[in-house]
Amino acid sequence: MNIRKLILQGEGTTLDFKKTITNVEKIAKSLVSFANNKGGQLLIGVADDGSIKGVKSEDEEKYMITKSAHQYCRPAIEPEFEEIYVEDKLVLLVRIHASDTKPHYALDENKKWWVYFRVNDKSILASKVIVDVLKKGNKETGQLISYTDHEKKLFDFLKEEKRITLREFSKITRSSNRHAQKILVNMILAGVLLPHTSEKEEYFTMADSSK
Repeated sequence: MNIRKLILQGEGTTLDFKKTITNVEKIAKSLVSFANNKGGQLLIGVADDGSIKGVKSEDEEKYMITKSAHQYCRPAIEPEFEEIYVEDKLVLLVRIHASDTKPHYALDENKKWWVYFRVNDKSILASKVIVDVLKKGNKETGQLISYTDHEKKLFDFLKEEKRITLREFSKITRSSNRHAQKILVNMILAGVLLPHTSEKEEYFTMADSSK
């Protein structure tokens, strides 16, 4: 594997750099966010700016990651390790596969379990909509959607505004948050809508917004 080529891609949805592992709770966030999305790779011994620092003790790093994956992730996650030497420095590559037992929860410092999801280069706390999508995504293959007046209002709104929040959708359809959420989840599972999550808000767009 060309590790330098991988580093040049930069951190993103499926790649994360860690100079060292110092905290089992923090690493659990990264592990579950990868497992809950498309899977991914952690490069241990690489700084945020992509410079290769190397790991001092691979056994210690492996122990911390395995402990985090088994005890701080629920269901437990099985990481795969690969050791790569770059000149005289050792980089530990950790592979996390996309899970078929989503959602995975990570235990925080306050002993609470939370679902995280990978968005760009961040591990974001998953909203209720995303958690619902992860739960249903395991069970359902192929969504049949019957378009009601609510879906038509959604499409009309998106045609004009290009994006919509759960609150806006609930308002235009005069339905409860729960009912509006259910429709959005079905639309995401059917591949019609895409969820977008940032630190500040969550909104939804048409999957093919070029149309």
